[in-house]
Amino acid sequence: MRKLLKFLTGRLFISIVLVIFQIDVLVRVLGYAKNDSLWIQIFSTFSIVMALFVVTRDLNPAYKIGWMLIFMVIPLYGGIFYILFGNRKMSVVLKRWFHEYNELHKKGMEKVPVHDGLPMKALTSYDPNLARQGQYISNISGFPLWCNTEVQYFALGEDWVLDVLEELKKAKNFIFLEFFIIGMGEVWDAILAILLEKKNEGVTIFIMFDDVGSIVNVPSHYERKLRSLGFETIAFNPMRAHLNSRLNSRDHRKVLVIDGNVGYTGGVNIADEYANRKVSYGHWKDTAVKLKGDAVWNLTLMFLQLWSFSNHRSYDFSLFRPTYSGKTDGFVQPFADNPLDNQNVAENAYIQIISMAKDYVWITTPYLVLDNEMITALKIAAQSGVDVRIITPHMPDKWYVFAVTRDNYKVLLEAGVKIFEYTPGFIHAKMFVSDDKVAIIGTINMDYRSFYLHFENGVLFYGSSVIQTVREDIEQTLDVCQEITMEYLYSIPFYKKLMGTALRLTAPLL
Repeated sequence: MRKLLKFLTGRLFISIVLVIFQIDVLVRVLGYAKNDSLWIQIFSTFSIVMALFVVTRDLNPAYKIGWMLIFMVIPLYGGIFYILFGNRKMSVVLKRWFHEYNELHKKGMEKVPVHDGLPMKALTSYDPNLARQGQYISNISGFPLWCNTEVQYFALGEDWVLDVLEELKKAKNFIFLEFFIIGMGEVWDAILAILLEKKNEGVTIFIMFDDVGSIVNVPSHYERKLRSLGFETIAFNPMRAHLNSRLNSRDHRKVLVIDGNVGYTGGVNIADEYANRKVSYGHWKDTAVKLKGDAVWNLTLMFLQLWSFSNHRSYDFSLFRPTYSGKTDGFVQPFADNPLDNQNVAENAYIQIISMAKDYVWITTPYLVLDNEMITALKIAAQSGVDVRIITPHMPDKWYVFAVTRDNYKVLLEAGVKIFEYTPGFIHAKMFVSDDKVAIIGTINMDYRSFYLHFENGVLFYGSSVIQTVREDIEQTLDVCQEITMEYLYSIPFYKKLMGTALRLTAPLL
């Protein structure tokens, strides 16, 4: 009863009620208008114009199909709904944001010596195809390739937490934390205690969390509480109770930087379930990576870029440069992707790995909500003899996403892709590994939200020891997975299949 009362009086519930009220008012207003033939002609003509506009735009075909369904089902209101919810790319505000965001990135790179491109030359000698991928990431996202970086892989969130607590205690100058979710509990209490100690020692601490991602996990306006404790804090893109597609653009990144020399990223948020201190969906399998050395600069830059963008304050980025040059362990390239441009960096990085694979490409992802480009790449690889394996959860955290995930199985299995479900519980790790040469670890789910709507980040590893470690971890994970067969799919009740197909059609819009 106490939890229910807390939910009913919380910001999320109140915001949902207000949004529903606005939708109701909009529908009622439009309902009055449909009794007037003139307004019917105006709205119908507007919907036709917007439908033509969507068809002719450079958009993902699945996104277009989704909106065509909307225009067909509600032709009178389709154009209005597109303006409110689907008009992401032509917004003047978003264009201004994109320009500002890029300027901050350029500012951060101005005083950074990128060592005359030596890592890229060395990677070209190691593998020209991998160098092409590294060059693509550098050209489009603006984040360079580095050597002189030590790497450490964490196969479980609980191992990551223990290491983070030890490194935080060593901080001397600054700490940057950026997470989609901060949740009250044992993990955050332990981290917060150390942060308070470090603040009292004079360490500068910046904390940024996604307002919607954390809204049910922390008290209302928690950023005010953290500011009162002496931390610089931002609740990214605050929840506003009004109809606006901007709310879809969430900060899904996970970045932790200590003194510019140590950096972490991966799938782990700061909440108890990620370290199995709280069990909600069976055993929670998540992964993360730690960097020490030059490549940490990319994580620092992406944090400062979004931080400055969010609070409109200027910083001398060069003050946060690494002072430690680690031992080279292959080539390391942390990168970020954002929804403000037309560059689908995250998905393209995945597709490049799939397309270049000669022997195998193994994938772990909590969600498998794929567009045509990704399905085609996976099918071609499998049909060419590449060992393509995908691990998804057996115990989902979102039933509707799980329905769409399973709806994608059939077309992949028919092409020879092998699919496994993690039977101990929920696998949240987002990883690619291929041919013992390349891997990606990061925050990027295989779904439309990560590819098109969210701020995301990941790390590409070329020729690094972490690649073999990831492969071995996936091999061990496969031992506790159930392989999905066509016979298993046939045993799924018809109504569940139908639900998955229906949800799949609308997935690009959600």
